[in-house]
Amino acid sequence: MLALDLEHARSTNMANIRGRDTSPEILLRKALWHSGFRFRVNFRVAGVRPDIVFTARKLAVFVDGCFWHGCPQHYVMPRTRPEFWSEKLETNTRRDRKQTAALIESGWRVLRFWEHEIESDLAHVTADVANAYLDLGMVFRDRAMVVKVEPACSSGTLERWYIEYLVSDQPASIEVRSRKPKNPALFR
Repeated sequence: MLALDLEHARSTNMANIRGRDTSPEILLRKALWHSGFRFRVNFRVAGVRPDIVFTARKLAVFVDGCFWHGCPQHYVMPRTRPEFWSEKLETNTRRDRKQTAALIESGWRVLRFWEHEIESDLAHVTADVANAYLDLGMVFRDRAMVVKVEPACSSGTLERWYIEYLVSDQPASIEVRSRKPKNPALFR
């Protein structure tokens, strides 16, 4: 009975996670709006729904959550159900690649920003979007992302991170990183 309650609670929590209108998206949209830019939100283009779309300029902007899209600086593999989360990360990053490629092949320019970029330097991100809006020659700013995480040792204290680039054929890298303790205060 307790297992069913936990499963229901987990399902409820996951259902409450929004895929659109996140805080970083709203921050960026407000900054762009106050800068005089007009755009569409979650407008379907080439079978993809970017977070922000400038239709006349064929510019698509995505705001990617560090956890859901594999930010190399902030991604943390959940401790429970590692097989599920590993597959989820691979699926999300595969979809990001496919969507970006589809837009570029359709003649769109694509910008993707990590949520931490918006939260830490909104003015810089807004300027990047403005520059892309004005510079019709700009196509894409590639970036690294974590595509897979697996244990590197039996104790679970080390993880092997597979890092690849979203679009370019730059060589992938594998990093072994120390897993942060669940409660770092206990280890001081």
